[in-house]
Amino acid sequence: MGKSTAIAVHFIRRELRNRYLGSVSGGLWALLQPLIQLAIYGFVWTYVFKMRLPGDEVSPAAIVPFLALGVWPWNAFSEAVMRSATAIQDNAGLIGKVAFPRGALVFAASSASFLLHGVGFIVVVIVVELLGIRLQLAHLPLALFAFALLFVLALGFGYLFAAVQVFVRDLSQVLGQVLPLMMFTAPVLYSREFLPERFRSWLDWNPFTFYPEYLRAELLGIGTVGSGAQLGALALALAVLALGYAVFRRLDPRFEDFL
Repeated sequence: MGKSTAIAVHFIRRELRNRYLGSVSGGLWALLQPLIQLAIYGFVWTYVFKMRLPGDEVSPAAIVPFLALGVWPWNAFSEAVMRSATAIQDNAGLIGKVAFPRGALVFAASSASFLLHGVGFIVVVIVVELLGIRLQLAHLPLALFAFALLFVLALGFGYLFAAVQVFVRDLSQVLGQVLPLMMFTAPVLYSREFLPERFRSWLDWNPFTFYPEYLRAELLGIGTVGSGAQLGALALALAVLALGYAVFRRLDPRFEDFL
């Protein structure tokens, strides 16, 4: 194992340990909280709003995995971005004492979020299968690849925001307002088909839109996502990662002066 890899693994373990230090339930709450959230959404959307999915052959029971395939990736993405944004600021004392690649702190924050929610994603798939709702499990590798691509996108934003947060301390507060707006302008809790047709194309401006639609198409057979959208999501994720890391490297030498 190379030095950089060892440092990254160390900080990932540290991140996971610090999140649940002193917690009675430990990491179990990371699985229970989204499951409880999903159960509430499923109840409200099914029995209160009486939501029905597009397509005549779609079972009403599919509302639970439909919501899961939007909510769970969103939880991973939003948590990774928020925790990464303050990763440098939160470790100001460590940065001033020890020489190490500061990017490892951002990588660890994003990785820990996706590891936890990735495990949760697998648990959700198992629970859905046990409930008798059949998924297209042959497409699960494609879904996991999309989850990995979402990690690349979140990491790119993480590097960018972590660097800017050092100099603009209220950025994290702005993100706390922007991310919920981003969630509701992406098909996390609804389908594109529920919108008036003139507004549907607006969803494409949201970089998160691709992921719930792709996961639902692959695992539930709801809708289709063309190869153009797939290539666009790949290009965007790589571009954001390249931009975020470039900005991070450029501002890195000045971090200690502002922490």
